[in-house]
Amino acid sequence: MRIEITSKHLSVTTPIRERIESRFEKLSGYEVDLIRPHVIITQEGKEFQIEASMGVPNGKLFAKASHEDLYSAINKMGKQLERQLNKYSHKGEARRHAKPVAMEIGTDDAEDEEVAA
Repeated sequence: MRIEITSKHLSVTTPIRERIESRFEKLSGYEVDLIRPHVIITQEGKEFQIEASMGVPNGKLFAKASHEDLYSAINKMGKQLERQLNKYSHKGEARRHAKPVAMEIGTDDAEDEEVAA
């Protein structure tokens, strides 16, 4: 999988790239096509902000995290994407297991006719 990584005010080193790729490898276990993942890393003062966006069939996922430690921010972003992807992949199952609402139709009319006769 090819991940586009953009950085502002810092350079992306090999360990940073490897950490981001390892987080996205965990997401590939959900068996959902990840379309054009893009990560933006920004440093503002002492804080790092990381944003990730990617397309999925019939939707788009977006996560944003910030922390003073870049690797902690990457982990937070990865956990957010995992939650969203888990929800997306199990969305159809939620409706399938719901109990159907049963309605009794016509029982009141039949009782009224019996009383009138």
